[in-house]
Formats: sequence, structure tokens, C-alpha cells
Amino acid sequence: MSALTFQLEKTDPLTKARTGTITTDHGEIKTPIFMPVGTVGSVKAVTQQQLHEEVKAQIILGNTYHLYLRPGLEILEAAGGLHQFNGWHKPILTDSGGYQVFSLAGTRKINEEGVTFQSHIDGSRHLFSPEKVMDIQRTIGGDIIMAFDECPPGGSEYKYAKNSMELTHRWLDRCFTQFNATQDKYGYTQNLFPIVQGGVHHDLRKASCEYIASKNATGNAIGGLSVGEPIDTMYEICALCCDHLPQDKPRYLMGVGTPWNILEAIGMGVDMFDCVMPTRNGRNAMLFTSKGIINIDNKKWEKDFSVIDDGIDCPMSNYYSKAYLRHLMKSKEYLGLTIASVHNLAFYLWLVGEARKQIEGGNFKSWKEEMVMRLQTRL
Repeated sequence: MSALTFQLEKTDPLTKARTGTITTDHGEIKTPIFMPVGTVGSVKAVTQQQLHEEVKAQIILGNTYHLYLRPGLEILEAAGGLHQFNGWHKPILTDSGGYQVFSLAGTRKINEEGVTFQSHIDGSRHLFSPEKVMDIQRTIGGDIIMAFDECPPGGSEYKYAKNSMELTHRWLDRCFTQFNATQDKYGYTQNLFPIVQGGVHHDLRKASCEYIASKNATGNAIGGLSVGEPIDTMYEICALCCDHLPQDKPRYLMGVGTPWNILEAIGMGVDMFDCVMPTRNGRNAMLFTSKGIINIDNKKWEKDFSVIDDGIDCPMSNYYSKAYLRHLMKSKEYLGLTIASVHNLAFYLWLVGEARKQIEGGNFKSWKEEMVMRLQTRL
């Protein structure tokens, strides 16, 4: 058992993009990396075998809020943690539930102690405190567990963002106290990542980065972006955070985003990404491909018997035709949701893998500029 390590390997000469290897007790993660979101212990419509073989995922996410409510901690502990429960034996990251609580604005109450909220399942009331969230994540069993934070809405005014950031920092101290006072549960090391907050305000973000860096955690996350602020502001804040977070620790940009968002953020020095977009959009007939965006519902694909995407290395994308996938979606067949979700995830993993190759080859900047344009093209 050993704490997570990060080996920085190559930095692009013209941008701040970099490659590295994160090592956990459940295996290595080659960065930059995209992490499929498995909210309730499963990535929607995708099997663990498909995640391994088709998507080539190296790490997935579990959601603290949802797993705490269902199946519940008693079942997860009896199973031996989430890895044993869902059969995924590579690394897992668990979020803190902070973002879900943020999105439950109508039914939650925040104070110094924590957040009281109502379950979306049965209306029962629960308290998430920093201490409780550490204990819950210990029991779920993520290799990387996230600090409990408050995520202010995009464009929050200065006073709100400052108070929110200071609360997040006080909660972070309590997270570390509880984390350090408790044991790893299932025979492997768990690692706590703090989260930078501060809204869209440069001085707050800088202060938050410095506070987070002082904790000397094994990795750090940038939170509170892609929550309604303009895209240019998101890029500005992301770049600022990367400049003020430690070089020798992985940087995780939470909940972002589109393929072009990811490429731009890689250029700023981000190493880790997650987002529900590839699976959610896939289930709604939007495919991200190496040539651009496809709305598979459109009639133009009805007689297109070419494969979904021959530009990426994914057996499913290279096997099924656009016409067949359109037929499945129109017929509301579950297989259509699976093919679209697997394809989009495989595309995201292919994209970060290509970015890694381009950084290693010293060609990232020109490749990124071309890809950002191409990937936004509507086919």
C-alpha cells in the first residue's frame, strides 16, 4: 500500500500541456486522462467489460451522494467496497457530493456544520458534514476521494464567492483532520484531493490555489467551473489556477466538458477530466467523432452505411453503421443507447490519448488548433 504518486514526463514547448503517469494501488493512469462518470456505480448503458475493452477507460468515477442513498453504505461495506461491488478493478475516484448538493438548491440548507438536504428518492433528510463525507467516501472505497466543498453558482458576486471559498477552506481543514484520523478500509491507500473555489474572481482563485497547495495533497482539483459562467471566463480561471497549483501534482478540472474544452484545458496544464456529456449526449443522439459532431436522428444518415467513426480505435465505432444506429435510436432500442454511449466515451479516451502522443512528439499546439476547429464542425 502506498500513496498516489505522479511522475511528470513531458511538457509541450509551446503550451503548458504535459504528460505524466499517476500510480495508485489499483494501477497506473496515463495523463492527460478522461474519466467516465459512473454515478450510481455504473456508467449508464455501458458494461464494465465495455469500459475495459472498447472504451479503454483507465479510471472511472462514483458519486458519493447517489451511492450513499442507494444502495447505501451497509451494502457497499458488506461487498468490500465499490471495486468489489461493481467488478471494476482499476482506479476509482469518488466525488464529495458537493456538486449534487449545489444542484439541489431548492431542498438544501448550508451552514457551518455542513449541508442538510432532502433525498430525491424518498424525501428523507440528511446531513453531509466534512467529517461524514470523509467517512462515506472511505466506505465507498475510492482510490481518490474529494474534499467536501461548496460550489457557488457561475457569476456569483464577489462577497458570496469569498464567503463560499472561506467556508470551503474551513471544511477542507475538517476533511483533512477526519481523513488523517481514519484508516484506509479495504487494504489499499485512499488519497484526498482538495478543491479550488473562488468563483470568477482572480484574487480569490489565487488565494484558494495557495491555500490548497499548502495542504501538500497528492493531487489537486479545480472546481466551480462550467456552472454557467462564459466560456472565455472559464478558460481564464482555469489557466490562472494551473499557474498557481503545484507542477509536481496532478491537476483535475471537475465536470468539464466538451472535447474542445478538454483540448484547450490540456494546453493550460490540466491532467484529469470528467463529464457526463459523452454518455448523456449519446443517449440523446449526439455523437462526437474524429471528423465533427453528428446528430444521428437526422434523416441524412438514414442510408449512410459507413461505420460510425473509422478514425478512432474502438471496435463498436468501427463495426456498426450510422444507418443502423439511427434505426435503433428511432426505434427506441436500448442497444442504440449503448452503442452511442460506448462510441462517445471511446472517442473521448481516444482524444486524450492522441493529445498525449502529440505532446510527446512536440506537435501539440498546431494539432490542438486544428482539432478544436474540426471537432466543432456539424456534419
